[in-house]
This record gives sequence, structure tokens and C-alpha cells, in this order.
Amino acid sequence: MGHLLSPSLLAADFSRLNKEIAMVNRSEADWLHLDIMDGVFVPNISFGFPVLKYVKQLSEKPLDTHLMISYPDRYLERFRDAGANILTVHYEACPHLNRTVDEIRRLGMKAGVSINPHTSLTVLEWVLPYIDMVLIMTVNPGYGGQEFISNSYDRIRALKKMITESGNDVMIQVDGGVDESNARKLIESGVDVLVAGTSVFESDDPEETIRKLKNLG
Repeated sequence: MGHLLSPSLLAADFSRLNKEIAMVNRSEADWLHLDIMDGVFVPNISFGFPVLKYVKQLSEKPLDTHLMISYPDRYLERFRDAGANILTVHYEACPHLNRTVDEIRRLGMKAGVSINPHTSLTVLEWVLPYIDMVLIMTVNPGYGGQEFISNSYDRIRALKKMITESGNDVMIQVDGGVDESNARKLIESGVDVLVAGTSVFESDDPEETIRKLKNLG
């Protein structure tokens, strides 16, 4: 199986949200990425349940929902009910991570765990058997359009080695500064799912940009 592509709706034009989602539906994208920010865990606020429910009504792609919020355990069922298919929480926000990812799976969603750029990969070692995906942040979370952190390639390769040696079937996703200049190297380093926001929605031809990112050859 080739890599997956998940355009990040955070970079879309919200004044024409229905048209932006229709474009993603037509495109070769696999998922639709939604960044949920609370202004506490990260220094930005994005959108909540009403927008998520609206997107679910329009999207033909699975909703890849990334929670950058404090106390995510309070809201897991509500995100499921709003339409999330994949739910990713931050290691840094979950004091009882195993319990959190177990609950996500019990609710019928795929469970992901994200780590910030400074967080050691070793914190993931004992949770790999219980999750479906690791999201490596390749920028500091909170804002779109940031510059890619160059040492992320080494982290991805090390994580890929850890997952392979563990024998678990866990995908690697990256989010932050992904574009046509680094996408191929990210895939070669071991990435399974690319999240691309600004490079897609601010391009002259978003659908063509998605096609290029999806078909790196």
C-alpha cells in the first residue's frame, strides 16, 4: 500500500468551506485532517463540535481528527458522535494514556498518539500495542504555515525502527510544513500518512497539489 494523504482543513478558506470540502471529496486525498485547538494546550483556537458535525455531513473522506486540547478524555465520546473516525491525542495532554487510547478504540474509532517536537520517542514504546497511529509533529503545534523542523527525518527513521522491532502494525503520520519539497524524503524515511495544509489550500490548484503529493512515484 502506498502512503496516504490527509489535507488539513485548518488552512482552508472558511468563508467557502463547503466548496473546500467538495474539492477534497473530488481529489485523490484519503482522509480529511481536522485540528482541534483549545487555546490552552496550544496558543490558538480553531473550531469545535458544530463545525465538526457540519464537515461530517459534507465529507466523503474519513475524518482524521487531531486533538490539541487539555483534558481530551472529557470529550472522546462527543468527538465520536460528531463524526471523528480517527482520533489522535497528545501524549503531553494525557496522564493516563493507555486508558485514553483504550477508550478511543472502545468507542469504535482508530486511536492515534501525537508527540511534540521536543518529546522523546521512548514515551511511545509501551503504548505501541494499543494504538493505530503515531503523529510526529514536524512543527511546534498551534499554527499552520510554520517552517518544517529539519531533524524530524531522524526522528521518523528512529520511530520506524522502533515500530518494526516491536512487531506492531502502527502507521506514522507527520504534520507541519509538509509540501512538495520534502514529501518524498518523508515517505522514504518511513512516513505512512502525510498531513498537508497550507501547501494544499493556498496553492493555485489545490486538487493538482493533492495529486502530486499523493503520487510521488
